[in-house]
Amino acid sequence: MTLRALPLVLSLAVLAGCAGLRGAGTAPAAGQAAGEAQRIAQLSAVIVALGTEVDADEARRAAEVAVRYPLQLAAQYQLTTPPLWHNTLVNLGVKPRGLCVHWTRDMLIRLRELRLSTLTTHWGVANAEAVFRIEHSTAIIGIRGEPMESGVVLDPWRDSGRLFWSKVGDDTRYRWRPLAEVQAERRRKQTEVAESRAYPTR
Repeated sequence: MTLRALPLVLSLAVLAGCAGLRGAGTAPAAGQAAGEAQRIAQLSAVIVALGTEVDADEARRAAEVAVRYPLQLAAQYQLTTPPLWHNTLVNLGVKPRGLCVHWTRDMLIRLRELRLSTLTTHWGVANAEAVFRIEHSTAIIGIRGEPMESGVVLDPWRDSGRLFWSKVGDDTRYRWRPLAEVQAERRRKQTEVAESRAYPTR
């Protein structure tokens, strides 16, 4: 990379999509296997605590996928850099995948393969309406039949494959909204713009 190209790459890093910092559920653990087992137990307890209707075995299986599967994805994405830098490499075509939407889609597919009955998953979106903040996506797990806002954020993107988790309302970095709600709002705005162009009010 030349020095002349560096400003362009840094600009792309800012605009690449998704921004985050370390947070709850990301404290380092001693020994990878023992650390993973401990984190799985911790996350499982958080999911079980969502309500008495949550099946403990389902919570454990979901927690195991949520903690361990992102480590596999990190290898598949050829993740060797911090999130924003990796986003830049994906957008430049240097790396195949690894944007927050890739993490979210792959996590949701894997979690839904568990065929959970007391739990369900959601696609959460943050900063969709923000002008100066970059939109971010994540997987969220919660009690089946309950709103997404009562669930737990499962975000492997912001710490490069090491899972971040927290209750939706406790995630101080992002204000999460359901994907369907964001998409409906965008369609509404597109319709309004199209109608204003078709029938100008002068």
